[in-house]
Amino acid sequence: MSDNDLYTAFFALHHGLPRQGPGSDSTTRRLLALSAPLPERPRVLDLGCGPGRSALLLAAEAGAEVTAVDLHEPFLDELRQSADARGLGDSVRTLAADMGALPFPDGSFDLVWAESSAYAIGFDTALREWRRLLAPGGTLVLTECEWTVDEPSQEARAFWDAHYPLRTTAANTTAATEAGYHVLGVVSQPESDWDEYYGPLSARADAADPAAPGMAEALVSTRAELAMRRDHGGEYGYTGYVLRPADPRWRTREETAADIPRVREINATAFATADEAALVDALREDAGAWLPGLSYVAETSEGTVAGYALVTRCHVGGAPAAALAPVAVDPAFQRQGAGEAVVRAVLDAARLRGERLVLVLGHPEYYPRFGFVRASEYGIKPGFEVPDEAMMALVIDGSAPVTRGMIHYPTAFGV
Repeated sequence: MSDNDLYTAFFALHHGLPRQGPGSDSTTRRLLALSAPLPERPRVLDLGCGPGRSALLLAAEAGAEVTAVDLHEPFLDELRQSADARGLGDSVRTLAADMGALPFPDGSFDLVWAESSAYAIGFDTALREWRRLLAPGGTLVLTECEWTVDEPSQEARAFWDAHYPLRTTAANTTAATEAGYHVLGVVSQPESDWDEYYGPLSARADAADPAAPGMAEALVSTRAELAMRRDHGGEYGYTGYVLRPADPRWRTREETAADIPRVREINATAFATADEAALVDALREDAGAWLPGLSYVAETSEGTVAGYALVTRCHVGGAPAAALAPVAVDPAFQRQGAGEAVVRAVLDAARLRGERLVLVLGHPEYYPRFGFVRASEYGIKPGFEVPDEAMMALVIDGSAPVTRGMIHYPTAFGV
């Protein structure tokens, strides 16, 4: 048997399947929603597109101009035929190319998309190499197979270590932030996403002729993969990441003791009264409210601290949650992106710390850009009168149901 026989047999098992990795139209739509806002006709690069299920959805529902890249020309043939059949031929361009050596100029795309394909070059390499392709304000979306338990079984670890060593969501989130991205959203893909891939693949394997050149070996590999999922599927899964490069104009970091006077000054000058500055001082003294590592500043390239954001402990229905407040920018630096930069940074830090839910009472036209929605949508209410649209919630970790109930703020808030 030659390597070419095995290659041919492998793709014979996969040609014509609706997907080449775990996924669904529902997951694609969730990731797309987290990528907003996008231009009216976004330029999208779909890497490792396979037969193009995601590319077609992005072209049809986001009005995108999609450049779909894959090394396997027959997959691109399938995509072109599907695009023409759906009247999307003018919106989808295909290119046979290596995703690790892409020929595009810097800043060519508003959205770089890679479902079930970044493993081909590795998560860290994808973060590093694909960032240059994003236009200002652009977004990177990729999905990655990860451990979903702290201690995988020896069988599962041995299988994945031989194919593609896995990490946890926490480790990959850390890698993304250290690579200079803000995390706009993390989506744990449901088991049904695996069914959409493995169901058709299993049926194809059952119908395959093991006497065909290379097919017996391809079937052994495929059935081992299916058996691993059947026996150890609770130990690993796919996770989608929606990432945006940090604003290069602002350096964000955890505050130091030396920053405290400047933080007090910013809060005093950014608001009509000194109440917000006094609130931060009071929260610092409340051990039950203060969350170490979640008091953040944004500074200019010259080192001037210009913006501030704080996340502290609160409770919803008796369960721990987090409150974003205050957010302040020195008036001399307002409307220049410092506020958005420091909010995204402190939310990243909250995510890495393991916070699940963040609440904010603020401007309903500002905070939705970070993913906040009305808290009432989750059955969360404040214990005081406030416009419904101003009390907002951001679910950072959706792996468990959101606790419903009344919000209880630290005493320093006076509510």
